[in-house]
Amino acid sequence: MAHCERAAKPLLQCLQKSYTKGLPGLQVQATRAFQTTAIAREEAQTETKSQPFHKSPDPALVSSPRLERRLLRQGISPIGSRRRRAALETSPNIPFEQLPYQCFQEARNILQADREEKLKDIVTIREKIARLEAVPTEQAGGLQVKNSKLVAMNLHLDHLKVLADVNDPLVKKKFEDGQGDMSKPIYRYLADKKWREYRRKILVQRITQMKVIPDVLPHCDPVVDTKLYFGRTATQPGEFVNSRVSATTPKLDVQLFERGEKLVTIAVVDSDIPNVEKDGFDYRTHYLAVNVPISATSTKVDLSKLSSESQVVLPWMAPTAQKGSPYHRLSVFIMEQKDAKPLNVADIKAKETDRSKTLRTLQARYHLKAIGAHLFRTQWDETMEEVMRENGYSDVDMELRRKRVEPLPYKRRNPSTFR
Repeated sequence: MAHCERAAKPLLQCLQKSYTKGLPGLQVQATRAFQTTAIAREEAQTETKSQPFHKSPDPALVSSPRLERRLLRQGISPIGSRRRRAALETSPNIPFEQLPYQCFQEARNILQADREEKLKDIVTIREKIARLEAVPTEQAGGLQVKNSKLVAMNLHLDHLKVLADVNDPLVKKKFEDGQGDMSKPIYRYLADKKWREYRRKILVQRITQMKVIPDVLPHCDPVVDTKLYFGRTATQPGEFVNSRVSATTPKLDVQLFERGEKLVTIAVVDSDIPNVEKDGFDYRTHYLAVNVPISATSTKVDLSKLSSESQVVLPWMAPTAQKGSPYHRLSVFIMEQKDAKPLNVADIKAKETDRSKTLRTLQARYHLKAIGAHLFRTQWDETMEEVMRENGYSDVDMELRRKRVEPLPYKRRNPSTFR
């Protein structure tokens, strides 16, 4: 017996006993279950008549690892945990909120009473906001004071909305199933919490251990979840990307956890361009775009489809690494524009023609604030020479070698001076 089946067996026995004895309030709805599971189970039952379950597995009911892998190869993710799917597959269609556990139902009653109190507080704070908006600006102490009070009240309102739903098991179930509405504060809060528990820590570790901070920018506190895609595959922070793959313009998924919309500047910088004359490294901006809108519900940013007239300042330039040079760090920074005001693209194009300028200069000149980052690496590989020739690099046939350092006389073997 599989582990998930053994774990779900006690739950199944309890459900079967309660279902055979008859539960008040469940007999009428026994044939109609919770929407996300009942419909899936009814469809699965009708499909089993035409073809077996193993040929067309249901993502809400599959519990076999082999069938899960088959769904993942098809691009379909199983819904929820394996233990829950195993219990749903072998249990009657009882709604989730009406599970026959006395302790569970009593806990739900307590949570419901607490939610009603939070809803009353929400109504009260909304009335206060409406009264403040109706007050003339002069009586409220000026425009700046009035706006600051409204911002504080709206933040408190979002906090109350989160407290009203944070303990609701149906909300947590919907979020775990990937069906959360990011326009609501509770789902933004849960997504932000999940991101900070693991993925943000990995990102901060990569950009600090690989010295992206402070080599490129002096400081960056990521508050947005940034994902980088070359094709369909997501690139992990610090991962090596093949030169042929990175020659195409990537896509970004920038998840904002705040309400409203922001205008951001996106920059991709290589901070490891070898400079033989000064025996050091230079910078090269591989991409620069301004006035890119992002929000909690609109996260997809295709860098190849941004407007060349109103957004793109420097188009995508294929990352390269010369033979003999160490790996190159390609840093992706998401920088918020001040007060969400659009920048003049024509003036920026006239000034920012040199790709070798540092990102610090750009940040200070246009008052930008770094709110997100990503990182990938490139190195000399079997396709790098072809990519460099296609993009017109002049130093394709040049190989960098370490300069031989002559040892000091006392470290030489049998020097002539010792004879």
